[in-house]
Amino acid sequence: MSTTKGYAAAVAKGALAPYSFERRETGAHDVDIEIKYCGICHSDIHQVRGDWGGSIFPMVPGHEIAGVVTAVGAEVTKFKVGEKVGIGCFVDSCRDCDACKSQLEQFCPSCTFTYNSLDKHGAPTMGGYSDKIVVDENYVLRIPDNLPLDAAAPLLCAGITLFSPLKHWKAGPGKKVAIIGLGGLGHMGVKLAHAMGAEVTVLSQSLKKQADGKRLGADHFYATSDPETFKKLAGSFDLIINTVSEGIDWNQFAGLLRIDGTLVVVGIPANAVPVAAFSLIGGRHSIAGSMIGGIAETQEMLDFCSKHNIVCDIEVIPIQQVNAAYERVVKSDVRYRFVIDMASLR
Repeated sequence: MSTTKGYAAAVAKGALAPYSFERRETGAHDVDIEIKYCGICHSDIHQVRGDWGGSIFPMVPGHEIAGVVTAVGAEVTKFKVGEKVGIGCFVDSCRDCDACKSQLEQFCPSCTFTYNSLDKHGAPTMGGYSDKIVVDENYVLRIPDNLPLDAAAPLLCAGITLFSPLKHWKAGPGKKVAIIGLGGLGHMGVKLAHAMGAEVTVLSQSLKKQADGKRLGADHFYATSDPETFKKLAGSFDLIINTVSEGIDWNQFAGLLRIDGTLVVVGIPANAVPVAAFSLIGGRHSIAGSMIGGIAETQEMLDFCSKHNIVCDIEVIPIQQVNAAYERVVKSDVRYRFVIDMASLR
């Protein structure tokens, strides 16, 4: 066992504070990682505040982890000391179910999440708001050399959350893609869809981020607060990805789909959203969901980002500012992802 420094919430809605805990010893197939940076995901806030139920305390959040290998187990073959690596939203799975055999480990019924989960020994997992972590080599990602660790960290959640549906629904040349919301997730959707060759539109509540949207790769930018937007864009898109976690009217946005178009939900609203049958049957529309990606697809995303020089737009903070950062995330006061510099723990 090794003592690890981190920040944890002791109770639901409690402030994060310094916390020491034990990581397991390095097993034969384990990789020891010194965490350099960890992104702040909105889901961290939801789970710390107990918004989704089932939260385990004390909780060390964080699943956008970038660091350097410091040690490897005797039977590790995939990684060497000194390599740049990342950890995303999960650190283990059953490896035997249909999902795992299809490289869709994120859908494994026994998926072990990076934090707020129970490992195979029944111990709570602790996440990336800490100085080190020990993970089985099969759940570690290689970060390409040309991607800086700080700006690459959020790719491990925000990046793959958008890459996976864009790939699955075949975004590319000749396809019209709309991204609802230009935040931590949405800005990655714009960058990735643009790099895939799609025609990209941002649907934001107002036009205040229009210049940013165009800089990131959007071809068009519309305000959803303007009723004319929904008239003008009716029947326009092959794919719409909703990144916002507020309870917007999915029926209204389904009206913007072409025949056989799909609205994919990646933002998670707190309450159920009603869907009318007529929103679907009029154009053979689909409303679907997507959740991160498997290990192979996440590595594919990192390699794609390397090829196209894509990283997140970030604001780096010391961990002592994490509680203030949470409040700013809730107010959408960040462009576009907070990343914690773990050197501040030392």
